[in-house]
Amino acid sequence: MDKIVIVADTNIIVSSIFWSGNPYRIVQKGVNQEIIIFTSDELLNELRTVLKRDFSLDEQEIEDIIGTLMIFMHLTNPSERINAIKEDEKDNKVLECAASCKASYIISGDGHLLGLKEYTGIKILSAKQFLDILDKE
Repeated sequence: MDKIVIVADTNIIVSSIFWSGNPYRIVQKGVNQEIIIFTSDELLNELRTVLKRDFSLDEQEIEDIIGTLMIFMHLTNPSERINAIKEDEKDNKVLECAASCKASYIISGDGHLLGLKEYTGIKILSAKQFLDILDKE
């Protein structure tokens, strides 16, 4: 069986770093190579910004975290620009990443993304919804 390909939104990655809830469980599935998690340079830059702004981490701590993530996460370079979310246009970079790597799922805690429910066949789910699907397989 092919492994499920996902894009984990920045809020999922941040939660997985600092807390041990459902986002952490999803990232662990990526670490264990049970699923494939993709990201993009734009999403990694957003992660850097959030870690610096909200958690006061210094540059070395941030690069150590990203280095660790990139041991198991896959990088894609989206070429297509998407403008599906008008209310918060920066959320479109998650859609761009998912379209680029042909993800089956986007996992997010963001209301604008979750409100879409789906984009060109890519299901957009919360961490709990995604884990519920994996538990059924």
